[in-house]
Amino acid sequence: MRRIRRLVHLVLFCPFSKGLQGRLPGIKVKYLLVVWLGIFVGSWVAYMHYASYSELCRGHVCRMIICDQYKKGIISGSTCKDLCEERGLLFQHCLSSSPSQQVYRGLWRDREVIIKCGIGEALRAESRPDSVPRRDVVLFDKPTRGTSMDEFKEMLLNFLKSKLGDQPSLPALVSRIITMADVNRDGKVSLAEAKSIWALLQLNEFLLMFSLHEKEHTAKLLGHCGDLYVTEKIPHTSLYGVDVPPFLQSLLPSLAHQLIHQWFAPAWPRRAKIAIGLLEFVEEIFHGTYGSFYICESSLRNVGYNDKFDFKMVNLRKVATEMTIRGFLKGRHCEQNGDCTYGRDCTATCDKLLKQCKSDVVQPNLAKVCGLLQDYLLYGAPLELKEELQKQLRTCMTLSGLASQMEVHHSLVLNNLKTLLWKKISNTKYS
Repeated sequence: MRRIRRLVHLVLFCPFSKGLQGRLPGIKVKYLLVVWLGIFVGSWVAYMHYASYSELCRGHVCRMIICDQYKKGIISGSTCKDLCEERGLLFQHCLSSSPSQQVYRGLWRDREVIIKCGIGEALRAESRPDSVPRRDVVLFDKPTRGTSMDEFKEMLLNFLKSKLGDQPSLPALVSRIITMADVNRDGKVSLAEAKSIWALLQLNEFLLMFSLHEKEHTAKLLGHCGDLYVTEKIPHTSLYGVDVPPFLQSLLPSLAHQLIHQWFAPAWPRRAKIAIGLLEFVEEIFHGTYGSFYICESSLRNVGYNDKFDFKMVNLRKVATEMTIRGFLKGRHCEQNGDCTYGRDCTATCDKLLKQCKSDVVQPNLAKVCGLLQDYLLYGAPLELKEELQKQLRTCMTLSGLASQMEVHHSLVLNNLKTLLWKKISNTKYS
């Protein structure tokens, strides 16, 4: 053992020493250098991964905060008992991309699920414990004790109007919210139940998921506890079935990305079915039941599909309501169009005379989606279809977001593209 330890010490710390060359005369220094560099790089990668994981993944903090508030009677929800008493809701694999927004793959009653929980206030309290209020005071401050059911319904209606616009369908949405809040199904909403559902509605993704819950193209909402909520797990979280890990994306050339995507992509008819679902989703959020919504980051990582190759929107945090966009743009000072950008790519035109942003987003959802679908659908497309498909996608990508062009032209292009794809796969096993 002593000789082995001595050899390891020499390889790690003295790759160029004469003593090592004398003990291992058949090994050249350059090979030892490669081994030494490999160990060094591997150790550095492992250290960075651990540091990143410990910073991003704080599921234990999320559970501790939620269960503490549940035991105090501040919050309620359909998953609280499983999370805090019976340990039936388990955090397993961390998927978080931000410390303040915890996302985990988990298990609930023997079913694979996704668990989401925000701990932004708790993180700020850690850094400035003397100056920041407790999270339960900040987040679960409404409604207050003594609020009647009618007053709470009015609160909900006014909140939804501010977020979704004055839609005639909002009273029905309020009724659905009340039904979900009534966890014990006693026909009443307790203060803890009201505080929990109010906190959840402040989360953009939850609000959109709940608003679009009747549609087939968003993850199903399964339960909640306070502002923690549980959704179904979407098996494939990228259009291509697999995505290049973030730490490799900057290292690999674009050609390598393309080859990896093509290698793992579903068969073309399957891709056509997924694309039709994505186009239907765009149709649903354009002047839908609860207003219009904008996709503000068109990325392969935000869209996916299930095992039946039905399209599913993976990340609704990158989708914004029309009211949110207009509120952001209203009276906003600008020098160029880039100053009028909400999210990554919801961009309006800058009026350079008035130096204010205009209200119309330049590129509509359909044009962004067609940009995603271009390579996705053209690769491996049937020869008799490819030319027409390429032509329609090109037309789609040039669509303008101006209100005068949106209604008829938008619908015409979308329906033409859906029809072209559907004709090719209808009456086959892929439909």
